[in-house]
Amino acid sequence: MFGGFGAGELLIVLVFALIFIGPKKLPELAKGLGKGLREFQKAKDDLMDHVNDAAETNSHKEESVASQITESPEASVAAQGDAEIKNSNNSEEEKDQAIKSEKTKQS
Repeated sequence: MFGGFGAGELLIVLVFALIFIGPKKLPELAKGLGKGLREFQKAKDDLMDHVNDAAETNSHKEESVASQITESPEASVAAQGDAEIKNSNNSEEEKDQAIKSEKTKQS
């Protein structure tokens, strides 16, 4: 029933508590025990929330890093391709300018 205690064992424990603690103090003791258990449960829940939030934050960071790693080679290849295109455009412009300057020299 209650953590391995049967009804008979629970009744015996309550009778001993009533005898040793007394009828006036028993409700106060039970109230304090209930408050203590609620505070413990609340502290446990807060700790679990904190741990779960930290785990979620960590997993989001790992996903972000993983996406950056997988995107980086593509981005670097694209950037290299853009740089090569610009360089080839520059070299073509230089060739055009060289041809123009030769034509002006010849004229």
